[in-house]
Amino acid sequence: MEPMDANTSHEHLSGNAVTWPAELDALRADPRHHRLLFENEIVRVLDTLIQPGDITELHTHCFAAALYVVSWSDFIRYDEKGNVILDSRSLSKTPEPNTALWTSAIDPHRLRNVGTAPLHIISTELKLYHETV
Repeated sequence: MEPMDANTSHEHLSGNAVTWPAELDALRADPRHHRLLFENEIVRVLDTLIQPGDITELHTHCFAAALYVVSWSDFIRYDEKGNVILDSRSLSKTPEPNTALWTSAIDPHRLRNVGTAPLHIISTELKLYHETV
C-alpha cells in the first residue's frame, strides 16, 4: 500500500468509503491550530493547540491515531453543516494530562474550545493503517 500525504485525496474506509479532498487535511485546512512535528512513510506526528474560545477551520484527520494529551479543555465538535457531533462535557470520563487515547479517522469537522484552558494534543497518525468496521 502506498503511503498517503496531505497533497492526496484520502479515502476513509469505515463501512462506506468516503473520499476527502486534500484541501481538508488538518495541516492544509487549519495550519493555525495544527503543526507538523515529524513525518515519514509510516507515521505523521501533529501538534494540535486550540486556545480557549478558538474554533478551527473545517478539516479532517484522515488517519487513525494515538493521541497524547498535553493539556485538556472542554470542546464541541461540529460536522460540516454545523451540527453538534460531540460535546466533551458529556463524556463519562475526562482525559487527564499526560495520558494517551486512540481515535479513528475523523470526518470533516470544526472544533471549538469552550473551556478555560488550552486543548493541546500530540497525535501520531498511522498512515498505513485503515480501520474497517
